Amino acid sequence: MELFFTILLVITSGLMILLVLLHKGRGGGLSDMFGGGVSSSLGGSSVAERNLDRFTVGVGAIWFACVIALGLLLAYQ
Repeated sequence: MELFFTILLVITSGLMILLVLLHKGRGGGLSDMFGGGVSSSLGGSSVAERNLDRFTVGVGAIWFACVIALGLLLAYQ
């Protein structure tokens, strides 16, 4: 069971990194430093942004549950 949660944690960690990097910069901060401040129309529609937000929150919830489950498994093993 511990191996399953570890593999799932690694997969969701990679997905979280990818999904956060896909988000459009809101201006200010590090997104401007790396060229995110230049506005372009390549970001997509608002529906795509909302779906990306939902998917990111879902993957984040799975990631958080894996962290809690691994912590409990290792604490009470």
